Amino acid sequence: MTRASASKTADDRNGFRQRLLDALEASIAEDGYAKTTVAGIVRRARTSRRTFYEHFDSREACFVELLSGANADQIRQISEAVDASAPWQKQVRQAVEAWIATGEARSALMLSWIRDVPALGAAARGLQRDAMEAFIAMVGSITATDEFRSAGVSPISRPRVIMLLGGLRELTAITVEEGGRLGDVTEEAVEASIAMLSQHGPA
Repeated sequence: MTRASASKTADDRNGFRQRLLDALEASIAEDGYAKTTVAGIVRRARTSRRTFYEHFDSREACFVELLSGANADQIRQISEAVDASAPWQKQVRQAVEAWIATGEARSALMLSWIRDVPALGAAARGLQRDAMEAFIAMVGSITATDEFRSAGVSPISRPRVIMLLGGLRELTAITVEEGGRLGDVTEEAVEASIAMLSQHGPA
């Protein structure tokens, strides 16, 4: 196989893989994860079950990869939205607003991540652990600046970051479940985050 043909084969495989991931997300948005089947995914992706199983061992494996990518995208977008030279309270607002904006863009997937993943058991424990560690690292990076340090806010303890992230996740999940708009809780989320960080104690 030539280098060009090998590259085309890899591109084709990646294209099919992405189509399957996109189809899973579309199915979650329309039917919910619990009602999503491999048959439904391949029908949306306009491919075959054989192709699906060439890429993923199971529906759960496809779900885990979809969420891993979504988490990475969210962390990147939040990090890019924060101006490290701004006053620390403004940086918190920028981060929360970016969190909410990314959640609104993929609200069904966000809700599925929060509500459906715990039921996956062992298949999801690694995903949950890795996602939490990535978000903790993101918060640590955002707050490891002169603006936060000079205000006495940084460093932030790991338990406090976990409580902050857990609270934001639950607030956004309940808001979506009740048919509300995530943007409606922006001010509450910003104020609560600033208050929690302001009450900084020994790390």
